[in-house]
Amino acid sequence: MAISLEKFIHSLDLRALPRVLQIQSGIYCQGSIYEMFGNECSLSTGEVIKVIGFKINKLIASTCENNEGSQFSAKVELPLNFPGLYKVVADKTPYVSIEEIARKVSIGPTRFGHPCFYSAEDIKLANFTIKHGEFYECEDDQIYTLKEIAEWKIPKCRNRIVKLSNTLHMWDSSSPFPKNFDGRLILMPVYEVQAVMKFRKDIVHILSDLDVEVKDITDCYDIGSFLQPLSLEDIFERTSKEFPMVAEIMEGPSASQKPYNLLSTGKEIVIYKKYQAARVLASEMRSDSSKRHFLIPMSYKGKFKRRPREFPTAYDLEIARSEKEQLHVVATKPFVSLHKELFSVSVGDQFLVQQCQTSEVLYEGRKKLIDVLACEQILSDSYKKVLLPMYMEGGFVEVIHDKKQYHLSEICKEFHLPFNVKVSVRDLSIEKDVLAAAPGLQFEEEITDSYLLISSVSSPMESWEIPVYRLNMLVHLLSKDVQTVVPPVTRTMVEEVSKEEYYMLRRYENLTLHPPPRPPKKPTTAAPPTSAVLKQDVSDVLQAPKNFCIDTTKKLCSDQAADVLELQVSCQNDLVHRENQKDMTGKATLVETTVIKDLARNYEAEDEEEHDYSYIDEKIIENIREVFHDTSIRNKHALSRGRRDI
Repeated sequence: MAISLEKFIHSLDLRALPRVLQIQSGIYCQGSIYEMFGNECSLSTGEVIKVIGFKINKLIASTCENNEGSQFSAKVELPLNFPGLYKVVADKTPYVSIEEIARKVSIGPTRFGHPCFYSAEDIKLANFTIKHGEFYECEDDQIYTLKEIAEWKIPKCRNRIVKLSNTLHMWDSSSPFPKNFDGRLILMPVYEVQAVMKFRKDIVHILSDLDVEVKDITDCYDIGSFLQPLSLEDIFERTSKEFPMVAEIMEGPSASQKPYNLLSTGKEIVIYKKYQAARVLASEMRSDSSKRHFLIPMSYKGKFKRRPREFPTAYDLEIARSEKEQLHVVATKPFVSLHKELFSVSVGDQFLVQQCQTSEVLYEGRKKLIDVLACEQILSDSYKKVLLPMYMEGGFVEVIHDKKQYHLSEICKEFHLPFNVKVSVRDLSIEKDVLAAAPGLQFEEEITDSYLLISSVSSPMESWEIPVYRLNMLVHLLSKDVQTVVPPVTRTMVEEVSKEEYYMLRRYENLTLHPPPRPPKKPTTAAPPTSAVLKQDVSDVLQAPKNFCIDTTKKLCSDQAADVLELQVSCQNDLVHRENQKDMTGKATLVETTVIKDLARNYEAEDEEEHDYSYIDEKIIENIREVFHDTSIRNKHALSRGRRDI
């Protein structure tokens, strides 16, 4: 019986693929012989196709607006990369059985594929059977992108209601939604069918809303007469004994990065082997949204020099502490201790981190043991033992004395990640080393991923590693002998990943690792009086220590000082903003500009001389102190005037 293509897709179980269809009522689009916008739009009556998969291509969204008591529903076509974060509204239509849930709902290994349901009736688990009953979808408090919703959260044969979680920031003149849009959308999926045609070697894509009728003839047709497309995942699931193999690309990846741009449709490749390989996930150290992310192989031949790390809490200092070297940090935020046994921190205080221990403090009239971090405060000519509470929320920047150049494998072996670096010697085996141009890199975590080793049949001078789960590519195997069983030299390749891939990598990796224990909570006690905080006035908070450098081996490098001082000025601006003194804010901005310009000039000059750490000049430090000291006094007077006015 002939049915529309859309109805066929809604009734299809993915587990039943592939299916052979015969076109019963064809369509011809004038002006295009085969394709339009990458999709097949001309299918002849009687033509036979083999459906190998389908996915959501786009979404038709209905928006509801109230207009003088009447409800008007406007439809908008949304691509899967449409911006915004959305909450899924639980479907009120029940599922009548576990079988229906398994057939219609996307289930997978990540948290996206873990749907949650409840039954209004009691479920008896005797003999591991569940009685027939109705199952309702549970509320989901997570937020998702449209692409994630399309892949995991739209059941077969159903629409999905979502709520835009950031409505207030979404509307502008270019928005497809009306001004009074309340954020609720009804999403109707439009599917894209992937199919193989009898006399073509490429994959065709057909939209489900194409006006054609089809008939399923799988049971009476020789399915082996079609080419068998295989994804990289299919290849990876083959046994190791089946490698090496020769394959022809039926659909190449869309990525423009080398060597992916060489993997075009029709090209023949040799697939030598499959394996798991380690990569380091790294991100550019930038404050803007153009931050890039990379996966760096252990075979990377460049060298790195350390860059200072930032630590938001005392607990982070304990995690970063190493037996190999003593951690030296500078405070970038003040902290007022509620207990006399613990140390109050001022901006600019320097510490050597010792160890974690317990200490007695007086808490609500009773002695109590809490976790603390033992440190040595560095003074002008001596050291002072101090204790910092592990719950302390402050800010610290690392002081680096190590000028050694490291290979990637050495960093992973000797230090804890995350770890900040900058390329000091680029990898000369790479035509364009993208890491060398980065202002700084943070190595975030080491991951293990699946790869295939391939080379070109026509020019097998070098081989490449291609990621199995991040490269969309289809091939079919050829019955050709592999000329060389031993693969050629493997070319090192730094893979740049998109923001979406980066977050998926972090999210997936974090699920497989046990997170570190959370830092201890701050004791719940009355907040110190406002006057106690104000007593430590702006000049005290922002003054640099009297002797910023301990000796010639313990000097603060220019880029570290810039980081510290930017945070100091930020702290000053926060205090000023609370008093609503606009004139003071202006002065703080002036100070920031003066200080940062001086430091930037000094750092740029040093960076041109050598690709190395250079230490900040003592005169510049004195300059900074004077500028902050003068401004702090002016701000103190301004604060006093402000209070009198109030």
